[in-house]
This record gives sequence, structure tokens and C-alpha cells, in this order.
Amino acid sequence: MDDSTKRILQRLIRRIPYQMLQTVLGKWAHLSREDLHSLDFTQPKWVLTERLLALCEEKGLTVKHITELEMIYIIENPNQGMWHGFQLLDAEEDAPSIELTQFKEQFKANLTELISHVSIKIKKHTDEAIWIRVAWGDNFTKPNHLKPTYVVHHLQTPYVFVTGVTSKHKPLLNQALVLATRYGSMKDAHLSGRNLIAIRDLLMRQYQQVFPTKHPKPLQEKNPVPRNPNIEKEQAENTENRLQMACEAFGDGTLPQLQKAVYKLETKFRDNSNKTLTGRGEPFRGVVEFASTNLLESLRHCVSSGMASTPVTPLLSSITQKGRNYFVITDKGV
Repeated sequence: MDDSTKRILQRLIRRIPYQMLQTVLGKWAHLSREDLHSLDFTQPKWVLTERLLALCEEKGLTVKHITELEMIYIIENPNQGMWHGFQLLDAEEDAPSIELTQFKEQFKANLTELISHVSIKIKKHTDEAIWIRVAWGDNFTKPNHLKPTYVVHHLQTPYVFVTGVTSKHKPLLNQALVLATRYGSMKDAHLSGRNLIAIRDLLMRQYQQVFPTKHPKPLQEKNPVPRNPNIEKEQAENTENRLQMACEAFGDGTLPQLQKAVYKLETKFRDNSNKTLTGRGEPFRGVVEFASTNLLESLRHCVSSGMASTPVTPLLSSITQKGRNYFVITDKGV
């Protein structure tokens, strides 16, 4: 095992939390049960790492085997970086019938034709998602396994999720994905976050939606607060309507744990009392960001509790209706 492979393994072991290490190693096909029993998981991590390095060297493991271990860890713990959602457009007739073997062959062939030094690993997860790991090199350097790109794609859907891709390699990756999936193009969905499951559920509409109705029925509140009987009748209709509109805008039940929404303003400044800014020819620019551990849950609560006005502004309801969390607001609209 050469020095670069040792560095990749050492770096990977440092990333994996100690309490997860035994489980992750147990799923790796290159350590036997006897090998696992020989490892003392009560020792300091650096001691365990040295023992693991020696085991891997005895077995003659290569960078190919180490990247398999990394994929196991990342698939089980995907919230390791910033994920970006993309949507495939203009499907060809045979796009819905693409199978895994065909996709793998086409993707590898297309990408290796575009760039000579590249390492590609593809693995199907239990939820039918296709996980792709790409380590990039160029025409003169070997692939850099310390900074890989990860791609998640569900076959027969037009959605792709990517993390760790640079602006240099993004066009190459997009072209390889478009050709392998039998689509015409791919666009940025303007949806990103560290929680892969959240942006996947939001973009693919995998959460409980509530649709508008002309005769709204009161939705059951999760934790109803005792009310004064004398004012309960007066407030009932407003409370029901607020809750209905909140769920129509953001969904019901458990919501995707989106962590932020960003609004970039590029509009003309309008305030008659400020002639300096109003008279400027160029647009007024600014950025507004909403952040929370669960933004959709927070917004739904604000609307249903009366903290935010109703009906819900399209600027907020567009997060779920359009499946995105990055918006550019101009004088022509969003």
C-alpha cells in the first residue's frame, strides 16, 4: 500500500466518528470476522488506525478498496457537505426504460471520453438510489481521491443530487449524466442544503401535501392549547383557516428538514423620501436569508399561530410549490 493510499485511509478513519467505526468496518467486505475481532475498539483512535493500516497492508488493499469503505460511510451518513439539486430535461423516448447496467456503462464511457484520468465507482443503495463517486484528475495528473464528487440519482426520475463538484468539472459531469440518462439537458433546481434527505423529499415531493379546497375542513392540531370557552367560538374560524393555509403552503405532518432559504434582491429602490437611492439607475441589491434547524416547520408554525399574515406570500410558499430555496427577485418577478 503506497503512501497516498495510507493518507486516504488515515483521513477517512479520522472522519468517521468512533462510535460508528465498528459498524462501518463490519459492512466492508475486505475485513473478515477474525480481522474485526483482532481490533480493539476501546483503544485510542490513533492506535486503532495504525493496527488497521497494518491489516490493510498485509492484505494488499489498494485505493480502490479504500474508496469502497468511504462510500459505505457516506451513503449511511450523507449529510457531509452541501448538496445541490438538479433536474433533467427533454427526456428521450427510452429514458424511462434505462436500467442500472446500461446507465453504468454509458456514464463511465461518456465521462472517460471527456477526461482521461478519472476514477468512477457506482453503487446501488437499498432505496433504489444510484450513488456515484468521482475522483478527478486531468490529462497529466492522477485522480485526487481526497476531494471526490458524489452524485445521487434515482433511475426513472429526472432528479440528480450532487456534492463536491467544482466549476471546472461541473460541465463534464452534467454532460455525462445527460447522455447516460437519455435526456436532452440538465438545469440547476436552485435547491441546496446539507440534509440530502430533505432536499430530495422536497424536490421529489415525497412529503404529505395539503391541497386547497373550497370548503376547508379544520385540520387536527398536533398539540392543541386549552382555550378560554368565552372566546373559543370567536377565534375558531380564524384558527382553522390559518392552519389550513399553513398546511396548504408548507405541507402537513413531518416536513423535510430544510435549513435555509435565500432571496437575492435586484429591484429598483422605491421610497419618495430617499431621493438619493430612488434616483439610482442601477437596481438595489441585497440578500435576505431565512435559517432554522427546520425552516418549513418554523414557517408553518408562524402562519398557523398568527405570527405571520395570511394568505401566505408566494415568496415563501414557492419553497415547496417550486421545490427550491434560492430565488432572485427582480422588477419582473421571481
